[in-house]
Amino acid sequence: MADPKGFLTTGREVARTRPVGERVKDWNEVYVPGSLLPIISKQAGRCMDCGIPFCHNGCPLGNLIPEWNDYAYREDWQAASERLHATNNFPEFTGRLCPAPCESACVLGINQPAVTIKNVEVTIVDKAWDSGDVTPQPPERLSGKTVAVIGSGPAGLAAAQQLTRAGHTVAVYERADRIGGLLRYGIPEFKMEKRHINRRIEQMRAEGTKFRTEVEIGRDVDAAKLRGRYDAVVIAAGATTSRDLPVPGRDLAGIHFAMEYLPLANKVQEGDLTVSPITAEGKHVVVIGGGDTGADCVGTAHRQGAASVTQLEIMPRPGEERNPGQPWPTFPMLYKVTSAHEEGGERVYSVSTTHFEGDEDGNVQWLHLVEVEFSGGKLEQKPGTERRIPAQLVTLAMGFTGTDRENGLVEQFGLELDERGNIARDGEYATNVPGVFVAGDAGRGQSLIVWAIAEGRSAARGVDRYLAGTSTLPAPVRPTDRALTV
Repeated sequence: MADPKGFLTTGREVARTRPVGERVKDWNEVYVPGSLLPIISKQAGRCMDCGIPFCHNGCPLGNLIPEWNDYAYREDWQAASERLHATNNFPEFTGRLCPAPCESACVLGINQPAVTIKNVEVTIVDKAWDSGDVTPQPPERLSGKTVAVIGSGPAGLAAAQQLTRAGHTVAVYERADRIGGLLRYGIPEFKMEKRHINRRIEQMRAEGTKFRTEVEIGRDVDAAKLRGRYDAVVIAAGATTSRDLPVPGRDLAGIHFAMEYLPLANKVQEGDLTVSPITAEGKHVVVIGGGDTGADCVGTAHRQGAASVTQLEIMPRPGEERNPGQPWPTFPMLYKVTSAHEEGGERVYSVSTTHFEGDEDGNVQWLHLVEVEFSGGKLEQKPGTERRIPAQLVTLAMGFTGTDRENGLVEQFGLELDERGNIARDGEYATNVPGVFVAGDAGRGQSLIVWAIAEGRSAARGVDRYLAGTSTLPAPVRPTDRALTV
């Protein structure tokens, strides 16, 4: 055990963020560089080294959290990195982007603030990179088998790295111009600087993984022909079909899906564009959707110089403490203030958009909304609560409904879908087409980055067994596993 009295003598302390007035003027990560290192060993010492560590259940990767907390407390960073990477290919991604279901399941969190697991994780991996402890791990021998991975998000990258290290020759196909999927173009720079992706890609290249950008399977390459070229295929194309809002005025100019808006801002940071074609500068911005993607739109609008930012959510505002219906160790629905919300703007709950109103040139100018409430299990509008708010840029961040069906991938492979519109798979992540597997959101539906990495690792085991007859690769989750929620 790290510090037997740590949870009694040390309070929870998290990473410090840069002042709002400073950080909204740039696109760098919001945290003060180096602020964690002086405090993180004591924070790791708060871990109770539980007999039954429920943080393992909260995390689908099965991260060995008490073990690397112990090493971090002792400042044995090399050993901590080894334990961390034993279950997670990309802890620098999860340490920055995951909402930390492990912390919700922390035993200390029953009656005290939970251990800052996420902060410990990102400190360990950043130290490992700085110390040169993260190195390529090429296979000792090649199997002679080839695998195509479609999609370079966290699921695809995890599957590719695992299969490459198992000795298979792996090529990753990505329809965008750079590798990373939503990590690259869906996550703003201020949440994760893209240098973290770039150095992982270089590690994977050194291990032997091949990357093919600007190739969309289904459009540029026929899926059936791709299957003929490779011994196995992993589909990790994500759930990229955005949920729309079919109300009057939806066709007005200035109303965009979040995944139309966010990638352009990232392309500016990559140097591809000088100014985003969709910008919030000087505009009244409305973000529809109260989740993480909506918060990303809020933070992006702040940095682009929006006149005002309003975020709408159809559900009631969550409480700041667990309610009895969401007991420990489940992942609770709590009122969350992200770094983007700290920077300003208004959040409005229990409202629904009725229609949009535009000017004579067809540009959106107003959003009309009404307050709603749940009555008898149904959502009903409250009479007399209609109003309108200024809206010159509207982003729709209401989630995703499934994998892309328009590019022909599903039909060309001849894939079966489940009742929710996701690509169906069996317990080995195999689809109905021999040799074709699916991992991540394309099979699970919209989920968290930690689930995507876990599925990529698990699907890699299924592929390895298909190709070699047996496998020693880990499979942390089954396709039927679900998050610890109620």
